Amino acid sequence: MRKLKISLFFAMIIFVLAACGSDSSSEGNNVDAGSDFDLVEDGKLTFAASGEFKPFSYMEGNEMVGYDIAVAEAIAEKLGLEVVQQKAKFDGIVTGVKQGRYDIAVASHTVTEERLEEVDFSEPYYYSGPVIYTRPDSDIESVDDLQGKEISVSRGSTYVEMAEEYTDNIPKVDSDVVALQSLASGHHDAVITDDITGQTAIENGLEIENRGQLGVSEQAVAVAKENEALLEAINEALQELKESGELAALAEEWIGVDITQEPEELE
Repeated sequence: MRKLKISLFFAMIIFVLAACGSDSSSEGNNVDAGSDFDLVEDGKLTFAASGEFKPFSYMEGNEMVGYDIAVAEAIAEKLGLEVVQQKAKFDGIVTGVKQGRYDIAVASHTVTEERLEEVDFSEPYYYSGPVIYTRPDSDIESVDDLQGKEISVSRGSTYVEMAEEYTDNIPKVDSDVVALQSLASGHHDAVITDDITGQTAIENGLEIENRGQLGVSEQAVAVAKENEALLEAINEALQELKESGELAALAEEWIGVDITQEPEELE
């Protein structure tokens, strides 16, 4: 009888330990979320944005908010990671991802061949396009009128190369918003920036006008080249966000329109 009791006692201990081990393992999956990825900090997704590109990323108090920020947070949630914001100058963000200072960049980067030499990109999380903006009294009516003009652009953006097709006089500033504000104040002849930023600036009272679309671009998440597992997970997360309608809802919330659908021009 005594041996039976002892056997039962040890059987119960083994059962409890097994149960605890099971719970610990289950909890560990959450705690160690992202363990397959090469992260700046375990369990956390450190992302960079400029914080100077309303409505995509801008400051509210000490925190960045906007569409880019909301997308980064949604991706982190899908991956089971805590999100960590890093505000950085736009022209240094890709380098920061490449050097491992940030896990990813969700900063409205246009996918270009030049940037693809430095980092990998996810599938697009929105589409945009470069537009010529001028003051209402400008004599610039189309692309043909840009030759030799002073065209301001955001430093480090793809619009620098576009402007170089028309002029050598290209003042570079810290953000697209600064360029548009300077334009409205009487400086420069034109600004090249994306249509969404320009339209938002107009809605906020800047006296500028759209004088023509220069193309369509894809904006995506930048990831270090050696971090293939993270890139794959981000693409899966974005696909889920698209299929569920959450990505479109975030665009509607922050931008006012759904910018997540691939336009016909790219087909």
